Amino acid sequence: MFANQPKGLIPAALSNMGERFGYYIMNAVLVLFLCSKFGLKEETSAIVYSCFYAGIYVLSLVGGLIADKTQNYKGTIIWGLVIMTLGYIVLSIPILATSENTTWLLSLTCAALFFIAFGNGLFKGNLQAIVGQLYDNPRYAAQRDSGFQIFYVFINVGGVAAPFIAPILRSWWLGVHNLAYNASLPALCHEYLSVTDNMNQQNAENLYALITGMGGNTQDIAGFCTQYLDVFNTGIHYSFIASVAAMLISLAIFLFTKKGLPSPAKKEKAETLNYTPEEKARMAKEIKQRMAALFAVLGIAIFFWFSFHQNGTSLSLFARDFVRTDSIQPEIWQALNPFYVIVLTPFVMMIFGALSRRGKEISTPKKIAIGMGLAGIAYLFLMIFSWSQGYPSAEAFKALPPAEAEAWKTGPWVLFVLYFFLTVAELFISPLGLSFVSKVAPKHLQGLCQGLWLGATAVGNLLLWIGPLIYNACPIWVAWTVFLSVCLVSMGVMFCMVNWLERVTK
Repeated sequence: MFANQPKGLIPAALSNMGERFGYYIMNAVLVLFLCSKFGLKEETSAIVYSCFYAGIYVLSLVGGLIADKTQNYKGTIIWGLVIMTLGYIVLSIPILATSENTTWLLSLTCAALFFIAFGNGLFKGNLQAIVGQLYDNPRYAAQRDSGFQIFYVFINVGGVAAPFIAPILRSWWLGVHNLAYNASLPALCHEYLSVTDNMNQQNAENLYALITGMGGNTQDIAGFCTQYLDVFNTGIHYSFIASVAAMLISLAIFLFTKKGLPSPAKKEKAETLNYTPEEKARMAKEIKQRMAALFAVLGIAIFFWFSFHQNGTSLSLFARDFVRTDSIQPEIWQALNPFYVIVLTPFVMMIFGALSRRGKEISTPKKIAIGMGLAGIAYLFLMIFSWSQGYPSAEAFKALPPAEAEAWKTGPWVLFVLYFFLTVAELFISPLGLSFVSKVAPKHLQGLCQGLWLGATAVGNLLLWIGPLIYNACPIWVAWTVFLSVCLVSMGVMFCMVNWLERVTK
């Protein structure tokens, strides 16, 4: 696997793995943390998450432009790690949110998220450019695909471990204070502290029952709620210290190994050629066709990321609300996706390779269409399951008595099935989408077209807030039906365009 790879690959992959480890710690808890820290509604928290996630991809374009302009790729990467570290340091400071400081504290948190997104933009694309430069050497050119697969596996190794950090530290800190984890308690505490006199009677009874079961002081409910929120969120803040450590490790690895890494060189000035009017017209027509094909696939990509990245919003909320979390806390389930990526990637590659050897190779556009169908299967499964269970909206479910809600929850097997199909869909779409862009993009527009792919991802991420909105307002099977419909329509449109797209990419 590592044979005949350039020496710089592993240091670059380790540097990226550390950064991804720190990032996925934060990403796994962000929506739930904003709810538990500030008492935000899930829809509001999802909007912040959507803007942050979109910002990462938009700012990657800015990072690329800065590196191209300065021709200082390594320096840009270093600054990216430093700026991300500063953002995580701010997030790691445990300040209790109160009615007096919520405005400036939430603003500070959003500023920290901007620093992380901007630092990620400086880091992400430019490190990948350096890795690509390793394979411009003819000696390693044939290993380019396998090299990037190794690089991608390292990313997901960090992603598997990261979601465990925050739950472990949070549970430890709760235990130190003789408290226990309960997924519904932070929201009830915020409701009690903000509108004590108007609190829903059922919610008030649920809060009292949970405090009694935890051995808390029912004579001072406000005091218990304040303490619980402080301890609960302080444990999460401590997990961001692990993100800071991961950034510093990545920075140290990169600083010690950067001399062995190449620097993308300035593009040589193109040779001036004279074309006849007929040649110019033919080239213009070809470029127009290629760009039309690119935008068609970008439209499909928007809806894929809109559906897939629900793993950080509505699917994360589903794991918290409808799945028994007495032994496994909801953030941990986000480790399933990178785990499946590591395990399933070799099998997917074997299948593609076997079909290719038999002369039955599936074209990239057709693979993308199949991927949308697989994502649809994931939501079809979850829709049928939620409908058969008779699950109401999340708001109605959380208002039930604790014993009734607990008895109605499902086992974790549902998430194993769901993430299996979503991950296989990702393997059919994410890397192959990048491959399609590189095939269809005109040679003088490669950078712009890769940027458009990132832009499509950003647009899909900007729509993520829609999931939690439907999830809380309607029976949850309605939300899954929306994503199922999006995937099926996208698959149908993609299949209708397959012949055209195959002709364009030849």
